[in-house]
Amino acid sequence: MSCEQGPEQWDRLARGVVDAVECVVALWFSAAEEITPGLPARQLVALKTVRHRPELNLTGLAEHLGIGLPTASRLCDRLEAAGLLERTLQPHNRREVQLVVTTHGQRLLAEVTEGRVRRLADVFRTMTPEQCAALHQGLLAFHRAHTAPHDRPLPPG
Repeated sequence: MSCEQGPEQWDRLARGVVDAVECVVALWFSAAEEITPGLPARQLVALKTVRHRPELNLTGLAEHLGIGLPTASRLCDRLEAAGLLERTLQPHNRREVQLVVTTHGQRLLAEVTEGRVRRLADVFRTMTPEQCAALHQGLLAFHRAHTAPHDRPLPPG
C-alpha cells in the first residue's frame, strides 16, 4: 500500500497500524509486569528517563514527563522506597537534588528490556525473513518521517 494514494488509504493504513501497535503495547507492558517489584508504567518511564537523562533534577523530570512537581516528587518517593532511585545533592549546586538510578534500579530496567526483547523475538521467529526486513524498513521510514522537519506541505484531508 502506497502512502501517496489518498486519505482513505491513509486511514486504512493507520487503522492497521493501530491494531499492530496495540499488540506491541500489550506485549511491552506484560514484560514489565513480570518483574519484581512490579512497577506501574509511569514509574518505569520515570526510572528510564532518569537513567537516560542523569542531568535532570526533580523539576526537569516533572517537565519531561508532563506532570506536576508534587506528582513527580511522590513518584520519586515510591521509586526511592523500592530502592530503585536515590536523591543526592548535586556536586556543583548543593541546593539542587540529583536523581540517580541505583544498581538495583539498573538491574530492574535490564530485566524489563530483556523480557521485551524475548517477547518481540518470539513474534519475529514466526515471521518470514522478508516480513522482518519489511517491518524493519517500515519502522525506519516511519521514524525518519516522524522526526524530519515538516517543511513540506501536508496533502489535503
